[in-house]
Amino acid sequence: MLRVAVVGSGPSGVYTAQALVQQTAVPDVWVDVLDRLPCPYGLVRYGVAPDHEKIKSLQGTLRTVLEHERIAFVGNIEAGTPELPPQRLLELYHAVVYCVGAATDRRLGIPGEDLPGSFSATEFVSWYSAHPDADPGGFALGVRSAVVVGVGNVAVDVARVLARGARELLPTDVPKGALDLLSGSTVREVHMVGRRGPSQAKFTTKELRELGGLPDASVRVDPAELALDPAYGDPSGLPTALRRNVEVLRGWADAPPAVRGRTLRLRFHLRPVELLAEAGRVAAVRFERTVPDGLGGVRGTGAYEDIEAQLVLRSVGYQGMPLPGLPFDPARATVPHAGGRVLRDGRPSAGEYVAGWIKRGPTGVIGTNRPCAKETVGSLLADAAALARREVADDPLGALRESGLRPVEWPGWLAIEAAEAALGASLGRRSVKIADWTGLLDAARDVRS
Repeated sequence: MLRVAVVGSGPSGVYTAQALVQQTAVPDVWVDVLDRLPCPYGLVRYGVAPDHEKIKSLQGTLRTVLEHERIAFVGNIEAGTPELPPQRLLELYHAVVYCVGAATDRRLGIPGEDLPGSFSATEFVSWYSAHPDADPGGFALGVRSAVVVGVGNVAVDVARVLARGARELLPTDVPKGALDLLSGSTVREVHMVGRRGPSQAKFTTKELRELGGLPDASVRVDPAELALDPAYGDPSGLPTALRRNVEVLRGWADAPPAVRGRTLRLRFHLRPVELLAEAGRVAAVRFERTVPDGLGGVRGTGAYEDIEAQLVLRSVGYQGMPLPGLPFDPARATVPHAGGRVLRDGRPSAGEYVAGWIKRGPTGVIGTNRPCAKETVGSLLADAAALARREVADDPLGALRESGLRPVEWPGWLAIEAAEAALGASLGRRSVKIADWTGLLDAARDVRS
């Protein structure tokens, strides 16, 4: 028997567990999928916008994997704490695969970034996704104008939620507190701003097109600003996905502006240089106009523009964070590895592996985690004979309980699901997420062992 702990129950962790039990080279592999939260699915539960039902339906696929007879979900267990350092996990399991993702946002590194009213997009996403670490009242939406810095899919998501009417979110699982605040939102302008041109934006065409279909918001683009991008005039040489993005933007530029409740402005070739304050809060963002530098990047022109904003959300990429007890490369914000094997002082550490964003950086889509997990599992299986000779605990979960930890196992998660369904029914809605630690653990307590 080979006992493996997978730390993290998002797509990378679940795909790693699936690859371990589906392979036939090493029989009798048992996997415990550990997660700090009492709920599985990682960013599929806490990072996908509530109005993206198709992507959220991936939870069904992940659920099937976690219900496998040789896979156990073990929530409310945090690795890297004094109670459960990496060395302790190696005493409990033959191998440990860390799939802990990239837990924070990159910063802009400009003056005023920490002013009240300035947040990371991840904080906003966590808030409307009911992450129990989020401040339920942390976002005051009684403002007129918001700026989203970034032009990737996360930026599109948060801009869309800000511009969408609250009644359109009523059928989703948005927590009640967030829905109440969104219902009272006075935001009338949302600016989504990128430092480069439209042909270099990171959003997907599907996400972009959704902005044009919002019933209570109109999209505005500036044709002169778009034309700063050399590929805008003739996008035929672009890859298909980027060409389609440009075509969507060209269509909006050529169409007469619609008049709706909110205005969503897509801006390009503007680089943030400072957040400006008024009465101790953010009041505007100062941008420098950029132009292509001929090398695939942009350069500043020395011309500046201030955009009013009482709410600023930065969305310029995720970043991995060190897990205490594991080596970490601060330059790449990943755990150093070779084929998924964790490297300590440049040498593979027996029994320790990584997969997902903490292995390769925050790149790719959800499906990218499959080949990433497969590579790591291949390395682990190649080491299996040596790993299996190590003495480990007969009952890892029993050992965790004896140390004072209180795991939430699969029946506890099912109890949370049932409680969220009941909460939704009481509000005349579908299932509504429980947004706090106490509520989640109380929901699981009757079956938690």
